[in-house]
Amino acid sequence: MERSASLPSPTSLPTPGPAEPAPPAESSALSRAERFVWLTARVLEQRRFAYHFLGGGAEAVETALAAYLGTDGGYGHALEPDLRGPVSQPLHAVHALRVLDGIGRCGGQRVERLCRYLTSVSTPDGALPACHPSLRGYPAAPWVPAADDARSDLLTTGPVVGLLHRNEVWHAWLFRATDFCWAAVAALGEGGATTRPYEVAAAVAFLDGAPDRARAEAAAERLGRRVREERLIVPPTAPERAEDRPLPPGQGPGGEPQVHDVARTPGSLARRWFTEAEVERSLDVLVAAQQEDGGWPPPRRPWTPGATLEWRSVATIEALLTLRAYGRRI
Repeated sequence: MERSASLPSPTSLPTPGPAEPAPPAESSALSRAERFVWLTARVLEQRRFAYHFLGGGAEAVETALAAYLGTDGGYGHALEPDLRGPVSQPLHAVHALRVLDGIGRCGGQRVERLCRYLTSVSTPDGALPACHPSLRGYPAAPWVPAADDARSDLLTTGPVVGLLHRNEVWHAWLFRATDFCWAAVAALGEGGATTRPYEVAAAVAFLDGAPDRARAEAAAERLGRRVREERLIVPPTAPERAEDRPLPPGQGPGGEPQVHDVARTPGSLARRWFTEAEVERSLDVLVAAQQEDGGWPPPRRPWTPGATLEWRSVATIEALLTLRAYGRRI
């Protein structure tokens, strides 16, 4: 068949040149954080990330968490990165319960054994110390020293009691520990005592899970007024900054507590303390805190490289969870 004159011959067809490179797709906060996690995180944080953002299973998270479990039912081995060494500590229990709560596994025999451990290390008034003397001899951040006369502390007792109640765990240890939390929350700032932002966060963790909701709401309202009056949490939209205000122990310059540090989810009682604009600006600050490598900065002042890197992975997951809870695109 005769070739049409309107069609070029095969030899006259233009030679394809090199393909134009596709414009790089703008990476999301989540994709950059994922790379950071795979590059730097412990197995536990890798599996937590996979569970929360990649459809991974809860069983894998539980298996990774079990590596930190002691024979006494508590958790150790630097699960909470500021406390090194193998011994179980109340702060490790706080961390473990947050992990289990996040995957819907805060119950069963593992939590029953943990409650027995909590009973064994409780102070005479039935609460938990911030640091048990068994840590002595092992490295720890300078702001969590192991004292021989360990005293009851809302820092550990509040989150543990709140998380156990939130998951409808019932154990004899909870009765006196709950009473301690109610009294400690009511006493915040009384008698001229200084209230620290980390105490506010611990109080909120308790109140968000306390079973007596009417009492919790009333206590949160009183605490919120104190937070606003004393500017314990200075919203980013405030015209003045309390630069001379003492920072929490372990917090470095630029680490002023933000709204999202106490109101981690929209359902928190602490969310009611702040305006919509204050919350949104605080979330803007959280978004902007993501660093070039995809991770978020550590919540504590650096004191050893290992703890700093481990904290960054934890902070990265918590930042993403907070942003997602508030409906921010990640």
